[in-house]
Amino acid sequence: MSDTDEIERKRPNILVTGTPGTGKTVTASLIAEKTGLRHVNVGELIQQHKCYEGHDSTLDTHILDEEKLLDLMETIFQECAEENIGIVADYHSCELFPERWFDLVLVLRANTDVLFDRLTERGYNEKKRSENLEAEIMQVVLDEARESYALEIVQEVPSNTVEELESNAERCQVWVEQWVANNS
Repeated sequence: MSDTDEIERKRPNILVTGTPGTGKTVTASLIAEKTGLRHVNVGELIQQHKCYEGHDSTLDTHILDEEKLLDLMETIFQECAEENIGIVADYHSCELFPERWFDLVLVLRANTDVLFDRLTERGYNEKKRSENLEAEIMQVVLDEARESYALEIVQEVPSNTVEELESNAERCQVWVEQWVANNS
């Protein structure tokens, strides 16, 4: 899908991003539930369609095949636009996605003590946990979002408690309703 044959969307697309362990998937699921947007868990998509080129044993992670992933997602975005369905996608990185795909980029932030506990619960090894904690401290994902998207669509929100996750989803619900009203 090129910019010239892009379908005029009736529903917005949201990207929920943040350091691993900040609550992206839970938040995106809540947003989808409250808004009727289709939840696309990019990490699961990568696994299901084998969008990787190998494995990094040091960090215990796959090496992403960006071209394969973007081609797959382009198809999903096209199909959803044709069906008048918006998307809420979640992934720990945002710079690889075309700016035109998203109307709102929600960057989840968590305190390092909360994040440490969440990553430990997931069984992250010391190197992987340390790298992710450092990324959160240095606000790597937030800076990446601000460099990749128009500043007015990037929103930084706290994601330490269940109440904060629910509040973020409720705010997105209001935002989606307003977007639809403004674009109908």
